[in-house]
Amino acid sequence: MENSATPPWWAWHARLRAWWLARVPLADTLALTQGNVYILPTRAGWMLAATLAVLLVASINYQLNLGYLLTFLLAGCAAAGMVVGHGTLRGLTLHLPPPQPLFAGGLAVLDVKLANARRTPRHAIGVALRDTRHWAWADVPAGGEATVQVSFQPARRGLHRVPALTVETRFPLGTFRVWTVWHPAAQVLVYPAPEPLPPALPLGEPRAGSGLAGGARATGEFDGVRGYQRGDPMKLIVWKKFAKSGELVARDTLHMQRQALWLDFARAGALGTEGRLSRLAAWVLAADAQGLDYGLRLPGIQIAPAGGAAQRLRCLQALATC
Repeated sequence: MENSATPPWWAWHARLRAWWLARVPLADTLALTQGNVYILPTRAGWMLAATLAVLLVASINYQLNLGYLLTFLLAGCAAAGMVVGHGTLRGLTLHLPPPQPLFAGGLAVLDVKLANARRTPRHAIGVALRDTRHWAWADVPAGGEATVQVSFQPARRGLHRVPALTVETRFPLGTFRVWTVWHPAAQVLVYPAPEPLPPALPLGEPRAGSGLAGGARATGEFDGVRGYQRGDPMKLIVWKKFAKSGELVARDTLHMQRQALWLDFARAGALGTEGRLSRLAAWVLAADAQGLDYGLRLPGIQIAPAGGAAQRLRCLQALATC
């Protein structure tokens, strides 16, 4: 139900803007042409027009030749500024590389690239999220490109479409606002925010046919460790133990082969859906930092145990979109 205090004309204005924005095509690369660049006078431009009208009327009434000269000189400058301002955006190419994933609560940073194929530079071009005033300004060199950064904070985890952007300039006189609206097709992936102080990793489960009970230390490390032997891979060294006691030990690969570390949604505690996902995200980061192989169980999703950066990204993506 609409607010009764909202004027009817404003509601129609909002609907018209929403309808028009829905018609803007989705594209990560946009070439600005005469068909998608708009221009209107600014408040200063309207004031200049009113001043010119007063000067013209006074010059006609008092037959002031210098008044005519000043009026038409200022009008010519304003008209030239309109052409220059429109040409500052026309012919520019906008490109948005895929945004980097982030954890919930962080800022999604967009690197907007402005490419100029013209032999002359373009000045004072601003980029901002639509309906905001946080502008990022840049001059684009002749035959080159410039990059500006704008950011926004996604509301929650998941896959979010990048909001519409406004690109504008008021160069050279500030009397005309030249702008375009750009709706990128890119999406940003937001992982659950890791729990700040998660409990230790869950106990390892025996692999099929191993015949051994799984176990884990209270610190989240597997029990199977042995003294360091020359030639052991660096990823097998238990660095936390070395930092505490100065003893250099490595994980027992035979023991690890008999264990399966599963990060299970059902065993993440009675925290609610978002709380469990946050704990699982923290466990994924902890297991990855220790160089462990681990698997992930979510409702309707099971990722087999593995290790490395690819496994970490696979699990975080599943947590973000489940």
